[in-house]
Amino acid sequence: MKKSRFEAAIGAVELGRACLLGYFGKISHIESKEKAGLVSEADRESENIIKAELAKHYPEIEFLGEETSFLENQTEFKTASKNGRWILDPLDGTTNFIHQFPIFCISLGLEVDGKIELAILDMPILKQTWTAVRGQGTFCNGKKVSVSTTTEFSNALLSTGFFAEDPTHLDEQLRMFSHFVRISRGIRRPGAAAYDLALVSSGVFDLFWEKNLKPWDTAAGQLLVEEAGGILRTYEGTPYSPFEKSVIAGNPVLVEKFLAQLHLCREKKLN
Repeated sequence: MKKSRFEAAIGAVELGRACLLGYFGKISHIESKEKAGLVSEADRESENIIKAELAKHYPEIEFLGEETSFLENQTEFKTASKNGRWILDPLDGTTNFIHQFPIFCISLGLEVDGKIELAILDMPILKQTWTAVRGQGTFCNGKKVSVSTTTEFSNALLSTGFFAEDPTHLDEQLRMFSHFVRISRGIRRPGAAAYDLALVSSGVFDLFWEKNLKPWDTAAGQLLVEEAGGILRTYEGTPYSPFEKSVIAGNPVLVEKFLAQLHLCREKKLN
């Protein structure tokens, strides 16, 4: 009997998890990708293992992975075929992984007709796995989760990330950080965007924002947040997809308030 797409995805991620745990604390070869951070043998082997397992069960489904994309020098991402497309980050949080900081994950989403229909986010060291299937809610280790109901920044714990390779974007992000750290309860930076989104879906973080992410960073996380009752928008306030350049994720009230504050932040720069 053929495995369902969800079963095949879970099985593939479990193999990737075993790969990453085998490499943790034993990395010997590290490279720097131009304007794309670090990469190790763990990233590449995890992707190869997961890709092969998915292809074994669903060869007709296309594949977009971080390491495959980099090796093929992909900068534009075509629309997925009618059969769908897996979108994978085999190791989100590579810098953390290399330094043995246990915040890293595998992020796998299935895109069909422009929508993410299935999502898995696995934290190997923390032994946490988030899953979502469109229309069925978001779960962490089998327990249903939901975004927070926090509506005031004074009560909100936010999260973000920094892209240091682009000075202009870094300056913008530092201005935003300076603004929001003053009005919120606090801001955290775990260093793995997919995990940030998973924590938003569980109500741990009230809101997450970042710029210059790639599809594999947010494909799974988008569905986790949406199925947990949250929304995602771009910095311009338009609906988000993993192929956009900026993301704000949280409960609907706080996201709208963030957009208003972002407008104020940008006005200050102009003045």
